[in-house]
Amino acid sequence: MAYNLPVFRGILNLLIGLQVTLRHLFSHAVTLQYPTERWTMPERSRGVVVLLSNKETGELNCTACILCAKACPCAAIMIERHRGDDKKWKIDSFSVDNSICCYCGLCEEACNFDAIKLTPKYEFSTYDKPSLTYDMHRLQELGRDVAYTPRVRKAAAAPAATATTEAALTPTPTAPKPATETPTNPSEKGESA
Repeated sequence: MAYNLPVFRGILNLLIGLQVTLRHLFSHAVTLQYPTERWTMPERSRGVVVLLSNKETGELNCTACILCAKACPCAAIMIERHRGDDKKWKIDSFSVDNSICCYCGLCEEACNFDAIKLTPKYEFSTYDKPSLTYDMHRLQELGRDVAYTPRVRKAAAAPAATATTEAALTPTPTAPKPATETPTNPSEKGESA
């Protein structure tokens, strides 16, 4: 009878494994019919990068300050710019390479002008890798229907000058230290060499 023991252990382990299968066999499947049904993305999910425009004029909010390109850890943002007649930066081209973008959101945090934003849009797969580099016009078109509230920026208030701060800023005169001469020559000390 000792030779039947491994057979019984094998059948017992099989029944334990089938217990998980039987538990899920009669429950309702959680299958999503993808093209017609889509997951609702979380509120702060990060998808493709878009450029935001002014709703009334349609102009880009971007001032070509290149802070977003400097903040990008993987160098996915390329900006070309020039100085205009009014000595302000004008944007020539703006492109984002989505094949190397890590969707970290640092570009959005660095932008002071509400010009760039990560949206929950995620359906941009393709078989052609160069088509994942979006130029300025495509980024602007993707951002037209993105709702955003412009950040209200207040100028920093200058601190009022008080007597304590004025006293802290004025240097206090220090008395000069008396000069003490130390002889460097041993013969001046009275010692013989």
